[in-house]
Parts: sequence; C-alpha cells; structure tokens
Amino acid sequence: MVNLGIGMPTEVANHVPDGIGVTLHSENGLIGMGPFPFEDEVDPQVINAGKQTVTILPGGAVFDSALSFAMIRGGHIDVAVLGGLEVACNGDLANWTVPGRMTTGMGGAMDLAAGARRLVVLQTHTAKDGKPKLVEQLGLPPTALRCAHRVITDLGVFDPAGDHFVCIEQARGVDQDQISRSTAARVRFRL
Repeated sequence: MVNLGIGMPTEVANHVPDGIGVTLHSENGLIGMGPFPFEDEVDPQVINAGKQTVTILPGGAVFDSALSFAMIRGGHIDVAVLGGLEVACNGDLANWTVPGRMTTGMGGAMDLAAGARRLVVLQTHTAKDGKPKLVEQLGLPPTALRCAHRVITDLGVFDPAGDHFVCIEQARGVDQDQISRSTAARVRFRL
C-alpha cells in the first residue's frame, strides 16, 4: 500500500509498470488509484488529495477520510511518497509551510510521516532561487522528525545518514561536484 502525496508524488501513478503489484492510496479516501485519465475517462468525482482527476483500477475503492486516516494512523501504509521543501541529513522533513506565505494547512503529511512504515521524499534538489533543499538542519518548520528514509531529487537518490547524506545514485549527466555544491550538508557517494 503506497500513499502518494500532492505535487510531484502524484506523477508516480503514471509511471507504475504493468504487472507491478502495488496498490496506490490517496488520503482523501481512495485505494486502487490509477494514472491520470485520458479526456474520455474523466470523472470529476474521482480525485486525488490534490483535487486532480484520477482513475480507479479494477478492485479499487472509495471511502471517507476517517477510514483513510485510520489506515494511515493504524500503520497500514507501507510507503508514503511525499513532496518536500527541505530534508535534513538526520531525516527531518519540512513540507507543509514557508513562514510568511499563505498556507491552506498541513493536510495529512504529519500523519503520513508518523504512520507510514517507510517515507520517500520526492522533490527538486534546490529551490527556485537555487537554495539547497537537502540541508544539515531544517530552516523551515518541521512536519516530522527523523522520518525520511530516502530522498529522490533531480540530481540523484539520497539516504539520510545522521550527520550526512549518502548518494545512492546520481542522475544521468550529474557529477559529484554538482551534487556537493547543491547540498547544504555533507554527502558521501556510494557509487
């Protein structure tokens, strides 16, 4: 059971290969979520947590948010894929607000970070202004502490390792120097 958060994580549903035994969950009360619909498949009542229209695969189901959060809080989500604003090298996650900007609330990210068995953060490596989003310590308000197991960015795949990140895989065409310059924490390369 894999929960897909809003933003970049919603794209995951479009890239699950046929024959892979994974069930996608959306916190608004949907399991068996499929990819975004083609024009002739759009049902405005079938939406993900980001209010985007999606499809329901055979065997899927819809239910209320109380049951959805019971699944999350009860430890029934194997993996949550969430977007991120910052991730610290100890696994701390900030993904719900930037001080001084209007926010509509934290959504289910705090529950998912605490309730999922494994948390993968999918984000860009740097902010629009070039500021690193993989950091030594959070500068933004935390969503949850020591919760991120893996971070996937446009520069590579990283595991928080306490006082540094371990780069598991570099993106094609990206060198170690570019990753180090774009990260505000130490990075060790396991390549």
